[in-house]
Amino acid sequence: MPLALAAHHMSFPVRDVERSRVFYGTVLGLVEKPRPPQLVAMFPGAWYQAGPCEVHLIQYPESMDVGSPPPTLNPMARHAAFAIADYAATVAALKTHGIEVLETNAEVGQMWVRDPDGHIIELIVDRG
Repeated sequence: MPLALAAHHMSFPVRDVERSRVFYGTVLGLVEKPRPPQLVAMFPGAWYQAGPCEVHLIQYPESMDVGSPPPTLNPMARHAAFAIADYAATVAALKTHGIEVLETNAEVGQMWVRDPDGHIIELIVDRG
């Protein structure tokens, strides 16, 4: 039996959790879920449900080094991927929010964006 059964969550360090809430909640439409009270007391953040996986946004102190996202919107760099239902509608919605969209393969239904902190996000049509 494998030790790892499934992806549980992905975590993104963010500078401003409220700004990131707009991207993940309003733009992407993920549903925010309650954080455990002991974590709420420790640091600002937000948790979202993304299908069976969670997205954890963690606002970190400026004095902490959490690394840097890639300097350019590069599909080969580390990224997270979210399934989407409609390619054209997603591109249009992102552009109405002023988000740069890198379309690499419309036939496959793939596009790439950056969140407010520069993390690369792939959006891909769910063919499953």
